[in-house]
Amino acid sequence: MESQPLPLAGITVVAVEQAVAAPFATRQLADLGARVIKVERIDGGDFARGYDSAAGGLASHFVWCNRGKESIALDLKDPRGIAVVRRLIAGADVFVQNLAHGAAARLGLDAATLCAAHPRLVAVDISGYGPSGPYAGKRAYDMLVQCEAGLVSVTGTPGQPVKAGIPAADIAAAMYAFSGVLAALVRRGVSGRGGPVEVSMLDALAEWMGHPLHHAMHGGTPPARTGLAHAVIAPYDAYPTADGGRVLLSVQNDREWRRLAEQVIGRPELGTDPDFATNAARVENRERTDALVGEALGGLGADEAVVLLERAGVACARLRDVQQLAEHPQLAARERWREVGSPVGPLRALLSPITLPGGGEAPMGDVPALGEHTEALLRAVGMADAEIAALRRDGVAA
Repeated sequence: MESQPLPLAGITVVAVEQAVAAPFATRQLADLGARVIKVERIDGGDFARGYDSAAGGLASHFVWCNRGKESIALDLKDPRGIAVVRRLIAGADVFVQNLAHGAAARLGLDAATLCAAHPRLVAVDISGYGPSGPYAGKRAYDMLVQCEAGLVSVTGTPGQPVKAGIPAADIAAAMYAFSGVLAALVRRGVSGRGGPVEVSMLDALAEWMGHPLHHAMHGGTPPARTGLAHAVIAPYDAYPTADGGRVLLSVQNDREWRRLAEQVIGRPELGTDPDFATNAARVENRERTDALVGEALGGLGADEAVVLLERAGVACARLRDVQQLAEHPQLAARERWREVGSPVGPLRALLSPITLPGGGEAPMGDVPALGEHTEALLRAVGMADAEIAALRRDGVAA
C-alpha cells in the first residue's frame, strides 16, 4: 500500500514564541509535517536557549521543543521587523504566540486582529491566566501556575508539598494549543474560515486536576498527599530491593493480594487473615502490610522482584531515574530513538508519541541555530539584497 503523506504536509506555521508552552505546541505540528517558522529576538533569541548547556552545549529545553523549525531573528520593536512578520503570516495557515500579556495586541499580532485580516488563518494566543480577569496580567511561570492550579497541593508527601518534576502547566497548555490548532484546521476544511484559538496555562492544568478537583468539590475533602503510596489502596507503593533499586507494585483487588501473599511473601495464610484479607483492612493496617511486602522484596534484586511479581499477576514497575529511561529496553526494542542535527552535531531524540502506521515517520528535523534561516526567509517574502543588507546593518534582522 502506498505510504500516506504526513497529515500537516503543506501547512505553514509562524510562531512568535518562547520558553516551553508555545514551542512545544508547534514542535508537535512540525512532527506531523508542518513547516514551522520560529520568530526569535535578535538579542539571544528564545530565552530558553540560555536555560542551560546540558545538550552538548545547547539548552536541553530548547533542543526538546524546537527541532524541525526554521529560525528567523528579528527586532519586533522596529516597524520593519513587524512588517516582515506580517508578510510571513500572509502566507501562513497558523500563527502561534505566547508573548507577555498585552504585548501581542500592542504589536497587532493578537489572534482577533490577525483573523480579521486573514479569514483563513488559525491564530493561537497562549497565556498564563487568560485574556481577562484579575490574573490576566500576572506573571505565569510554570511553577507559579502549578501552585495556583493546586497541583503542588496534591503532589508530595504528607508533610511536604512539591512541584511536579516536569513543566506540567507548560506541557498542558502546549497540548491543548496543539489539539486546538488541529480542530480549527478541520473546521476550516469545512467552513473555509480559520479563527482564533485561546489557551491558558491555568485552564489547561485545572482540567488536568479533574480527579482531585471533583473529589474535593463533591466529596468534601481533597485527596491526601501520599508520596508514591495510594490514599485508598494498599499495598500500593515503591519498596527497596536488595540491589539498591526500588519496585512499585499495586494490588487492585483481594484476589491479587492472595496471590501476592502466597507466591511472593510466602505466607498464604495472609490471604484470609482478617487483618489483611480485604483492601479496607490492609489500608487500616498499612504499616504492617507495607512491612510484609517490604521484607519480601528486600531480599530480592529489582529484576528478580519484577519477574516474581509478574509471574504472580501483580502489577509492578521499576522505579527508574531519567538516565535509566534513556536506556529503557522497551523504547530500544520499539526503535523509538533517532538522531537530529543541531549546531553542535547530532543529538539523540525520541520519535513523536503519535505513530501513524502506513504513513510517513515524523521528519525529526534539525534544531536551528539562532537566525539560521533569516536570509532565506527574507528572500522568500520578496526582499531584495539591498533591503536585507539594510535590515542587517540596522540590527532589525540577524
